[in-house]
This record gives sequence, structure tokens and C-alpha cells, in this order.
Amino acid sequence: MKKTNAARILDRLNLPYRLEEFPVDKTDLSAEDAAARMGVPPKRVFKTLVVRGSKSGVLVVSIPGGSELDLKALAGLSGNKKVVMVPLKEVRQLTGYTRGAVSPLGMKSSYPFYLDQSALKFPSIYISAGAHGVQINLAPQDLVKILEAITGKITLSSRPG
Repeated sequence: MKKTNAARILDRLNLPYRLEEFPVDKTDLSAEDAAARMGVPPKRVFKTLVVRGSKSGVLVVSIPGGSELDLKALAGLSGNKKVVMVPLKEVRQLTGYTRGAVSPLGMKSSYPFYLDQSALKFPSIYISAGAHGVQINLAPQDLVKILEAITGKITLSSRPG
């Protein structure tokens, strides 16, 4: 099993987690596909997105698979007038991670982190470990603590799952 920088951070902090590895379809790097391949509900697999706020600059956000980011809600929660998705070509430069493998842990720089409040309903959630086909299963409260996350309702809708 691949040990990633994100996993090493959790090791260093002595926090419990489990790495989950699965075969990757390079044509579908979605949270929903990862959930299906691991046999877990999509709403427990959190995808990490990079956005830019009109006042704050870069923000990192994790929302459940099967949902869409509510840019207006995130803007309000983060104190911005407006937030927009960062162009894909900038994601690696900002985070050190490639599309489909962005982990909120171990980024090149530290950015404010926002987590959809639905994460707190679960004993554990899945986030990218920073490599395709590897997810970290951990308690959402640990993620909130490590990253000093701000939680709130930042999704528009959720499909069943």
C-alpha cells in the first residue's frame, strides 16, 4: 500500500486512520467512482476542491460525493463577496497534487479549509490520500482539528447514496 505525505502527517500526529486502495479508472477520477470501487456510499467520500475568494484568495473545500459546491454559501461562510473555482491548470501549482488526487492534508502551502457539515454525521469519512486510487478513512473531527476547519452547509444538493 502506498504511504503518502498525507498519511505521514497523520502518523506524525498519532491519529488513527486507515488507507483504502482501489483500482483507478483514469477516465473517471470522481468521488462517486471511488466510492463505488470501495463499496461505500458516495456521501462518505469527500472530494477536495480549490477555489479563490474575492477577499481571501485561495481556499480549500471538501464536500461529499454526489453533491455540488454552493459557491454563494461558501462565499458567505468565508467572508467573501464571491468565490470561483480555481482553473484546473493552477491546482497542481497551488497544492502539489494532481486532479483526482487532491488531499486537504500535506499541500505545498497552507490554505483556509472548509468542510461540509454533513461530514460530522459520520464516525469516519474518506478523503484523498494524495495519490490516485488511495483514500484515507478517518474521523471527521480529527480532520477538523488538524486543519482548523470551518464547517457549514456548503453544498447545493445531494444525490442519494
